[in-house]
Amino acid sequence: MYSEIVERARESSRSALLDSPSARRNRLREIAEALKTRREECEEALRRDRGAPPFEAWATEIGLVLSEIRYARRRLRRWVRPRLARTPVALLPSLSWSEARPVGAVLVIAPWNYPLQLALAPAVSALAAGNAVVIKPSEHAPATAEWLRDRLSPALPPDVLQVVPGGPKVGEGLVEAGFDHLFFTGSRATGARVAAAAGRRLTPVTLELGGKCPAFVDRTANLKTAARRIAWAKFLNAGQTCLAPDFVLVPESRHREFADLLRANLRQFYGDDPAASPDYARIGHRAHFERLAGLLDGLPVRHGGETDRDSRYFAPTLTGPWPSGHAAATEEIFGPILPLVPYRTRVDAYEELERHRDPLALYVFSRSSMPIEWAARIVRSGAVAVNDAVMQCANPSLPFGGVGRSGFGAYHGRYGFERLSYRRARLSALPWFDVPVRFPPYAGKEGLIRRLLR
Repeated sequence: MYSEIVERARESSRSALLDSPSARRNRLREIAEALKTRREECEEALRRDRGAPPFEAWATEIGLVLSEIRYARRRLRRWVRPRLARTPVALLPSLSWSEARPVGAVLVIAPWNYPLQLALAPAVSALAAGNAVVIKPSEHAPATAEWLRDRLSPALPPDVLQVVPGGPKVGEGLVEAGFDHLFFTGSRATGARVAAAAGRRLTPVTLELGGKCPAFVDRTANLKTAARRIAWAKFLNAGQTCLAPDFVLVPESRHREFADLLRANLRQFYGDDPAASPDYARIGHRAHFERLAGLLDGLPVRHGGETDRDSRYFAPTLTGPWPSGHAAATEEIFGPILPLVPYRTRVDAYEELERHRDPLALYVFSRSSMPIEWAARIVRSGAVAVNDAVMQCANPSLPFGGVGRSGFGAYHGRYGFERLSYRRARLSALPWFDVPVRFPPYAGKEGLIRRLLR
């Protein structure tokens, strides 16, 4: 079954009729049209799966995908142009160039936290590069999976985009089926298993994982701005964003002031009762809710902490620093719990930063260049944003990806096109002229060959 899916995708990617830039742009346009004309259905699916408010569904999912499509369609002809290469004298007369070719059949394994965006943004990159795509949506976002299969997939030519819903067994079967590239977004543990399975087949992979993204608030920072932007970035989608600030390092002398500003912003965003707010999302599924509830045990709650299992509501929660050995100190929180960690000196702050290796992003709030560059230098991260958080993901001109433990391989815009292409070398020689020095007998030719190769 799974091998047939792969072969259909691979045959589709080989079709000359579908390989032209015009055909690729048309495929992307069809996705955009489906998103626009069926927007209300899509938003309803996202509401059912993750309690997404309409604004968040548009801004973080549908709108981001449409932005990726517009960016790719406008630049695709430029991306596919062959790149001329210098031809050494020894190879004359000939012409050398390289071309971007589709890798073939691409499998996208999407997570549940942004089930539309993180399925379609990689698919946009793959389709722009001329590939056929199979999407395995998360079983924890069934309404979105159904929308992708029944509403979006039929908008494209057969086998160009296939959607295969199912649980872990389906994912394992697809991974073992022999795709030409695997694209996975999710946890480190599952990503490691996907990479291991791909390695047995020598299949290239792109892994977009998580990590404890730190927010470092310097003494010179504008606290009001920092608190407003961190509060928004952290509690967007109820904290279930891989790029969300996982914890905040705050100067000890300004800790209470910063906490008060965060509380004020949370009340302004979601009111006194966030459970009644139309702008606050819910936890994606029951198992994750239980994990977060367990993670809250042992943390000093400074604000929020209210939960409701039936509706999977988890209030925006501020906590003090984690106790020694607590799971929140090592695990990615991935939910609406924000620890505030005070520090006395920058050395203390940087020691804490170094304990959390390879985050997907580092956020530095400061009005001084020295702490910004110092933090960026000591923390190896997929991205650095200064005086803001999460927003770097919305720029299709920037790569989106991790490093080390937070994944490898970047996409968005041209970076995704290049990631899901391969560079093929081309050389074209004249059919009617040969340089005699290359052919035997070689006697007396060694000196000339050396000069030509130099």
